[in-house]
This record gives sequence, C-alpha cells and structure tokens, in this order.
Amino acid sequence: MRSHRAQDWIVLVLAAIVVVLSAARFAPASPTSLEVYPSPSLTRQTWLSDYNPALKGTPGDTPVLVFEGAEPGGTMLVLGGTHPDEPAGCAAALVLAENVMPEQGRVIVIPYANASGFTHNLPQEGHPSHYTLDTPNGRRTIPYGARLSNPVHQWPDPTVYVESVRGQKLAGVEARNLNRAYPGLQNGTLTSKVAYAITSLIREEQVDVSVDLHESSPEYPVNNAIVAHDRALDLAAITAVELELSGVAMNIEPSPESLRGFSHREWGDNTDTYAVLFESPNPAQGRLRGKTDEQLIIDGQDPMYVKASSRGRLYVPYTEEGTPLAMRVGRHIASIAALATSHTMLAPDRGIVLSGLPTYDELVSNGVGAYLSPGER
Repeated sequence: MRSHRAQDWIVLVLAAIVVVLSAARFAPASPTSLEVYPSPSLTRQTWLSDYNPALKGTPGDTPVLVFEGAEPGGTMLVLGGTHPDEPAGCAAALVLAENVMPEQGRVIVIPYANASGFTHNLPQEGHPSHYTLDTPNGRRTIPYGARLSNPVHQWPDPTVYVESVRGQKLAGVEARNLNRAYPGLQNGTLTSKVAYAITSLIREEQVDVSVDLHESSPEYPVNNAIVAHDRALDLAAITAVELELSGVAMNIEPSPESLRGFSHREWGDNTDTYAVLFESPNPAQGRLRGKTDEQLIIDGQDPMYVKASSRGRLYVPYTEEGTPLAMRVGRHIASIAALATSHTMLAPDRGIVLSGLPTYDELVSNGVGAYLSPGER
C-alpha cells in the first residue's frame, strides 16, 4: 500500500513539474506587458473606456494614441491586435505609433485593440506566449495572444452566438471574437463593449478612414488583400494602384453585405468612415504548419507550406524564404501610407499626410525591430 502511495506522490510531483515548466513556456501576457513607446508627435493619450465608460477597470480597456499634424485635415484610425494571434497587425500598429510624424491631419492608433486576447493562448494550438525582436537599444518582447477574448474575462460562451445586427448565428465561441462583435453593445459582453467603444470613437472623432490590420493563413483565399466596404471601394482601388507602383501587390475584396459583425462591414454601415481591412499571410496560424515557435512567427519559414505551394494549395506565393514578419509588417505599413496618400488625393481638405514611416523595402531589409524601442526614447 505504501509503495502505491509513494508512486502516486511521484506522479503528482512530476505532473506539477510539467505544469510549472509549461507555465514558464506559455505564460500569458499581463496588462503591464502591453508596451508602446509613442513617437514625439503624440498629442494625446486616452483610453478606450473614454468612449464607453462600461469598459473602465476591465481587461478590455486599452490605450488610444492620438498623433496630430501641424496642418488641419482628416483623421485615420488604425487598429492592431484585433486578433492577437495575428502578429503583423499588432507589430505594424506599434511601428506606426512609434515612428509616425503627421504633417496634416490626425492618426489614431490602438495597438492592442483586444487587450483581453493578449492575456492567453488558444488551447492545443501550441503557440508561444510571446516573441522577441532585436532593436537598436536592446531586445523587445511582444505578446502573442489568442484570436478570441480570454474566457476568464467573458464566460460562459453561448451555445450559439447571435450577432446583434441581423441575428446571424455563429458558433458560441465567436461571441469572444472582436471582429464579429461590431457595432457592439454598450453594456453587453466584454468583447461587445470593446466593439461599441471603437464604433463610438469613430463617430465622436469623426474618423475619415478606418483600418483594421489582420493576418490569415496562406491557404486562406482572402490574402494579401484590402477588404473594403462598398463606399470605400474607390479608395481601395486607388490605394492598390499606389501599392502596385511601389512593387507591393494587393488584391481588392468587397466586404460581403451578408457577413455581419465585421469591422469592414459594420464600421461602414454604422458610421461615415471609409472602412477597410488589410490581410497578410501568416504561416504560424495556418493548419498546414509544422513546429510553432518564435522562429516561425518571425521568419515565416515552414517546409510544409513550401510543399503545399509546390502542389498549388496556397493562395499566396510561398518559397523557402517564407513570409517573414518584416515583410508582412512592411505590407501593412506601406498600405497605410498608400491609403493616406490616396485619401488625400480624393479629399485634399481632409488630407492625411504622414512622414517618419519606414518604407516596405526598409522594413524587409532592416527588420521590424529596427523601428521599435524597448524603452523611453
């Protein structure tokens, strides 16, 4: 009997060691680890709860950074981190916030739109909790979260999620998907409150152009794309031409009217903004990937995707060079710059002129870390 008890204790101790080691490997981000070091052009920092007081003191509240140029003009909103397991979106928003110097108009940046999603990982995905980049002044750790809000912060999931506009029915877990929650509910679930605050911000700040930064797996058909609301299609077309001239090819996808709760649909339907969403190819979130680690996030190289590409199974070009984070962030930053230029061409009195941003080629050559800071400037 004693030997059996001893064996039981040994098993429990070993299990505890495994849990501790796993926790060290997959420890979630805390709110204090959601760092951003704004450029000197920052004119105001506020919080998302200022646009929906129901968020105050919750894990959904997150910083809102406002950068204003000397010349009056229009306003652009850029969201990163809607899906925290799509790292180029958050990283591009950080590069934007830490380098942008507007000359005309304003840029509002929310780098961690779904702050709750950065505090956990999805079970069984094997994603790391963070990745680390070398910067000119040291190393910068950026959290890698989950597609959905943390269930600890919003529980339980309904059996069926019914979105608030047309009653579209989705899987229950989608209730925690920020990009299925728009236009949001002021006193709804945590995710819905976040969506409501962002929609309210667009209205109150009279945002001309709103951008939601995303990534998708290389086997997903909507990729290297601008998804645009009906009213934003002309703007998206001019932006795509601007990008093509600089060597960055982007497809244009109309926002489906039947898909509800999406930023590119509900922002455009419920506010006066021109709503677009950018997609870049991220193998770390694909179903065909191999080992999932920091290297895959940063280098974007996976032999399984090389094989899939050789068999015509992907919707983006994929070679042994992969799709590095620097390239994906470069696409987002180039797209933001081209969008601002295109909007200024169409509405000079509401122009948005940006400077200080690295080019696509500079990001690809120098890496994302070259344009980030690990501490105060």
